[in-house]
Amino acid sequence: MAYHSTGFDTALAIAAGDDPSLLAELRSAFARSCAHQLDLMRRARCDGNWEVAASRLHAIASSFHADELMELANEACKAVPGEPGILRRIDSFVAGLD
Repeated sequence: MAYHSTGFDTALAIAAGDDPSLLAELRSAFARSCAHQLDLMRRARCDGNWEVAASRLHAIASSFHADELMELANEACKAVPGEPGILRRIDSFVAGLD
């Protein structure tokens, strides 16, 4: 199931213009960036590392108007490191980007 949001799709379309290969590249880069921050969150062993990764994830989401991911990142910032529920929800979001 692919993730679709009007704001996210619009931001990608504006950035890519009429270039479908650039659109695909931007979507892929966004997915990789999100997956990288999720990996850092999974490996975080202290509040600081967890909060930095969650904040970066929020920034990535914000730059592409991915509102659902921004909300998940906000929840993560308030959660304890390694909170399995939020990790599963972010993982589900990232998997839906493909």
